[in-house]
Amino acid sequence: MEPFLSRLRSGPVLVGDGATGTLLMERGLPPGHPPEEATLTHPAWVVEVARRYVEAGADVVETNTFGASPTKLALAGLEGATERANREAVRLAREAVGTRAYVVGSVGPCGRLLEPYGDASCSAIHAGFLTQIGILAEAGVDAVFVETMTDLEEAKLAVRAAKEVAPDLPVAATMTFERAPRGFFTIMGNSVAEAVAALEEAGADAVGTNCGNRAEETVAIARELRRHSSLPLVVQPNAGLPRMRDGHLVYDESPAFMADRARQLVEIGVALVGGCCGTGPDHVRALRAMVDGRRT
Repeated sequence: MEPFLSRLRSGPVLVGDGATGTLLMERGLPPGHPPEEATLTHPAWVVEVARRYVEAGADVVETNTFGASPTKLALAGLEGATERANREAVRLAREAVGTRAYVVGSVGPCGRLLEPYGDASCSAIHAGFLTQIGILAEAGVDAVFVETMTDLEEAKLAVRAAKEVAPDLPVAATMTFERAPRGFFTIMGNSVAEAVAALEEAGADAVGTNCGNRAEETVAIARELRRHSSLPLVVQPNAGLPRMRDGHLVYDESPAFMADRARQLVEIGVALVGGCCGTGPDHVRALRAMVDGRRT
């Protein structure tokens, strides 16, 4: 396979996978339990989820490590599981996809507020990212996605950690933004322009957005990203916003609707389109058909 960053830069558009936690819960992961637990207790589930996404047409499959930093695992009662949770997740993803897709290490927020707003020290969180990303790199991921970040300072810590421990490994950093009267901002008050500039300075090879928004709002954010950055863009929207129906959390944007809006993302120049919360193999299949249809 072509090196990941080269493909991201030159095209054609890559199709990402979708949500992991939702599919694991369908297989029996108890509500409230972290998805990373399944890597340790039910590895066959993790392989099946990854395999379903690559069979749906995903070019990129993320490891089940979104919450596998030492700090986040400790919050879930999985102290001491960092090495196994990350290394095994890479192995399972690779087992599922072989050479049919890139395997990307997912790195999410630590789950605690950084100083001065909270009690988590930047040095400790940075050290945790160094540990997690170092394991992912040794296990053989093709790239790292620092994702669903709402605190720009934490995102910068993760990107810098990746560049320190694995300088040759491509790193994409995606933030979650909310619409405000003056545009889109993180919950910490950072604009799209501020976030892009800071992430580029930290060493990100690609920037973007995921989670927190419907597909239409994500298109508007992507336009802002393109306006302020020449780096490859990674965009993975939700399938709408969550709501309760008959006691279950549901997302209302259909695969066809999402693929139609993702067509606009491709026109903007997004290098990778995928899905976040509420998306599944059917959404990925629709994205695959849309991307392939534009190439014929």
